[in-house]
Amino acid sequence: MGLEEGGAMRALMRRKQVDSDRVRAAGGHQLAKELSVTQLVAIGVGSTIGAGVYVLVGTVAREHAGPALTLSFLIAGVAAALSAFCYAELASRCPSAGSAYHYSYICVGEGVAWLIGWALILEYTIGGSAVARGISPNLALFFGGQDSLPWFLARHELPWFDVVVDPCAAFLVLLVTALLCKGIKESSFVQGVVTVLNCFVMLFVIIAGSYIGFQTGWVGYKVAGGFFPYGANGMLAGSATVFFAYIGFDSVASTAEEVKNPQRDLPLGIGTALSVCCSLYMLVSVVIVGLVPYFAMDPDTPISSAFARHGMHWAMYLVTTGAVLALCSTLMGSILPQPRILMAMARDGLLPSFFSDVNQRTQVPVKSTIVTGICAACLAFFMDVSQLAGMVSVGTLLAFTIVAVSILILRYAPPDEVPLPSSLEASFRLSQEYDEEKVRGPPVDANHEQLSSVVESINDTLIEKKQDTSVEESKRRKAAVCSISSVCVGVVVLTTSASFTFLPFLLRCFFCVFGGLLLLAGLGVLCYIDQDDGRHSFGHSGGFICPFVPLLPVMCILVNTYLLVNLGGGTWMRVGVWLVMGVFVYIFYGRTHSSLTDVVYVPVAQAEEIYGSSSSSGFVA
Repeated sequence: MGLEEGGAMRALMRRKQVDSDRVRAAGGHQLAKELSVTQLVAIGVGSTIGAGVYVLVGTVAREHAGPALTLSFLIAGVAAALSAFCYAELASRCPSAGSAYHYSYICVGEGVAWLIGWALILEYTIGGSAVARGISPNLALFFGGQDSLPWFLARHELPWFDVVVDPCAAFLVLLVTALLCKGIKESSFVQGVVTVLNCFVMLFVIIAGSYIGFQTGWVGYKVAGGFFPYGANGMLAGSATVFFAYIGFDSVASTAEEVKNPQRDLPLGIGTALSVCCSLYMLVSVVIVGLVPYFAMDPDTPISSAFARHGMHWAMYLVTTGAVLALCSTLMGSILPQPRILMAMARDGLLPSFFSDVNQRTQVPVKSTIVTGICAACLAFFMDVSQLAGMVSVGTLLAFTIVAVSILILRYAPPDEVPLPSSLEASFRLSQEYDEEKVRGPPVDANHEQLSSVVESINDTLIEKKQDTSVEESKRRKAAVCSISSVCVGVVVLTTSASFTFLPFLLRCFFCVFGGLLLLAGLGVLCYIDQDDGRHSFGHSGGFICPFVPLLPVMCILVNTYLLVNLGGGTWMRVGVWLVMGVFVYIFYGRTHSSLTDVVYVPVAQAEEIYGSSSSSGFVA
C-alpha cells in the first residue's frame, strides 16, 4: 500500500479504478448519452442474428441433431445466458466503454486486460471483414446469379497475385464506417430499421412455414429415427455448434458509456436481445425441421429449398433479402464496438492518445472508427477471411470467460485499494502525517493520567477486536483467491484432458479426475465462505445482480473454456501469433505509457477523503 508500481510482474497485476463522474469529468472525453432500451435491443439482436441462421439450420440438423435441433438452440441459449448474466452485472456496475477489457482491468489486472483488448481488436476486425465478404454472393442472386453483379461491385481475380478482390465488401465496410461517424443515435436508428426488417423476414418464415406444416402434416417429425436420431450426444454436439450463433450480444456492453440510464437499461437490453434471438432461432428451427426430413435438407439453402419443395419458389428472394439484411446489421454490430475498445485502451495509456479523441460535434471516437473501417475494408477487399473465421470465436470466448472470472473476484475479493494519481500524492503524504500525529496525540497533563489510562485500556480492547476482524477478513480473502484460482486451473485441466482424445485413456482419466477435484474443491470453498461486504459499494450500485453466485459464473467458465479448447490447433496457432505481437506492443509501449505507471495505491475510504480534501483545497487530479 502506498508504494509506486515497479517491476514487470507488478505492472501486469495493477488494476484501475471504476470510472466515476469525477474521473470522466477530469478526462474530458465524453460520449453522447443517446441510447435507450429499445436501441440497445436493436443493437444486440442485429449484432447476433447474422445470415448463419439461414444456413446453420440445415447443417446442424443433417449432421448432429435431427428434429431435436430446437433443443440444441435452447441449450445453447441457456449457455449464452450464463455469460449474459455476468455481463449484465458488470455493465451496470462499470458503465464505461471497453466491455470485457474494461471489466478485466478493474477486477483482474493490466496484463490480462491487455490480452483481452488485443484479442477483441482481432475479433471485430476479422469478424467485420468476414461478414462483408458474405454479402456480395447473396446480393448477386438479385442480379441473376453468382457472377451477375455490376462490374464495379463484382469480384475479380488479380493476375500474378492469386488474390480475389471484393469491391462490394470494401464499399459496404466504408459505408458503415461513415454511418458510425455520424453519431451513435443515427447509426443505432439505421441498425434498428435493418434489424426489424430482418425479424419480419424470419416471422414470415415462421408463419408461412407453420401454415404449410399444418397443411402437410409436419412430415419432418414422422421420420423413422424419431426425435433424437443421433441421440443425446448429437443434440449436445449441435448445441456446441449453434452456440456461436448467439455471439454478438456483448456488443451492447461496449456502448455502456452512451446509455442514458445504464443501471436499468443495460441489463434489460442484454437480456431482452438474447431472449429475442433465442425465441426466433427456436421457432425457425421448429418450422423448417418439420417441413422437410432432416436427412433431405439442403445444407446450403435449407429455408429456401424447404419452401421450394412446396411450390413457393418466390420465397427464395425473400429469404435472400433476410440474409442480406442480417449480414448488413451484423456488419454494423461488428464495427461498432472496436473504436470504443481502442478508445478505452488509449484512455488508459496502453495505446497512443490518437485513438481516444472524441469528436466534439458527433460525440463519437471518429478517428478510431475511421482506422477500424479502413483496416476492415482492406481485409475485406484483398483477403478471403473465411479461413480466419475461427479466430473471431477465440476473442469472444476469452472475453466471456474473463467476465465470469471477474464476477467471482468482484463478489469474493474486490479491489480494496484504488490508484491515486501522482498529482494527489502530496495530499496522501499529508494525510499519513496527520494520522501519525493523531496517534501520538498532544502531551498529557499529570492530573489526567488516571483518566487517560482508563481510555487507553478501552481503546486497546477496541483495537484488538478490530485487528482480529482484520485478520479474519484477510484469511477469508486469501481463501477466496486460492479457491478462484483452483476453479480456473481445474476447469483448464478438466476440459483439456477431456478433449485431447489422442492421449492414453488412463492418463486422460487421471487428469479428468484431478481437474474435477480441483474444480469441486474451489467451488465448495466459495459456497462455504461469505462474500465480501465491499461488493455492495463496488462501482455504481442499484443495478442488476447476477444470481446463483458462485455456481453460475463457474458453469460459464466451464462451458466457454470447453469451447475454446475445441476450436482446433490451426486456429490457436494463428491467434497465438497475434497475441505474441500484442505482448511485444505491450512491453515496448503499453507498459511504460500506462496511466497507472506513476500512481500510489490507497484504501478506498482514504482515497475518497483525499479527493474531497483536494477538491476543497484546489488540487486538480
